[in-house]
Amino acid sequence: MRRLKLCLVTGWLIIATGCGFQLRGQAPLPAALATPYLEAGDHYTPLYAALVARLRAAGARLAAGPSAASAVIHLHVDDTGRELLSVSARNTPGEYEVYYTVEYSVSAGAQELLARQQLSLTRDYSYDESAVLAKEHEEQSLRIALADELAGLMLRRLAAL
Repeated sequence: MRRLKLCLVTGWLIIATGCGFQLRGQAPLPAALATPYLEAGDHYTPLYAALVARLRAAGARLAAGPSAASAVIHLHVDDTGRELLSVSARNTPGEYEVYYTVEYSVSAGAQELLARQQLSLTRDYSYDESAVLAKEHEEQSLRIALADELAGLMLRRLAAL
C-alpha cells in the first residue's frame, strides 16, 4: 500500500514537471527599479503600505528621496470609497460596493518608463444594520484586500518594464 502511494506521487510529479508546471513565484524587478522611490500624497493608505511591502518582497530597496532613486513611482490618485448598490423595501441599504482606484506612472530622471495608467477594482457586500460594527470591519477588510490586489497588479506591470 505504501509503495502504491509512493508510485502515485512520483507519477504525478513526473507528469506535472513534464508539462512545464511551475509554482508561481515573485516576478523579478528590472534593474531600473532596484532602488525606487515611492512618491505619494499620503503615506498611510492601504495601497501605499501594500506597495511598499510588495516592492521589498521583490528585492527592491526603497530610496529615501527621489534624487537617490533609480526610478520614481508616482502615485497620482489613491482613492477608495463605497457606493450604494441596492435598497430594501423598508428603504434601508441592502448592498454596498467598495471601490479602489489608483493612477500611477514611473520615471527615471527625465525619461518616462511607464506612462500614467489607471487601475480600479470593486467588491460588493451585503449590509445588515443590526451588525454595523461587523459590516464596517468587513468593508475595511475589503479595502485592504483590494489595495493588496492592486499592488500586485502594479508590480506585475512594473516587472514587465
